[in-house]
Amino acid sequence: MTDNKYNLNERTKDFGRKVIMFAKLIPKNTVTLPLISQFIRSGTSVGANYHEADNAESKNDFIHKLGISKKEAKETSYWVEMIITACPELKNEALLIYQESKELNLIFNAIINKTK
Repeated sequence: MTDNKYNLNERTKDFGRKVIMFAKLIPKNTVTLPLISQFIRSGTSVGANYHEADNAESKNDFIHKLGISKKEAKETSYWVEMIITACPELKNEALLIYQESKELNLIFNAIINKTK
């Protein structure tokens, strides 16, 4: 069995699942509803765009799609910070998502730089 830490298809899919599960913990109110929506969009987009990059038609297409995954991972970390501001009681759980989004961003950046 392979370690999902090194399988980016599975790792990004797991990340999206964790984003969805964490979003379900956030209390729903007028402040958090837009944050949840944006958080889920960016967090699940990381894997969707990585999967597209994995099937890219060219090197430039690969770099472009991976660049989108990188941006979405960065955006997800931003939304996590906003969620922590709105719901400080969820900080510990939120920081796990934040850490993974930062790691994915760094991994994508390294792959892009190595591919160029």
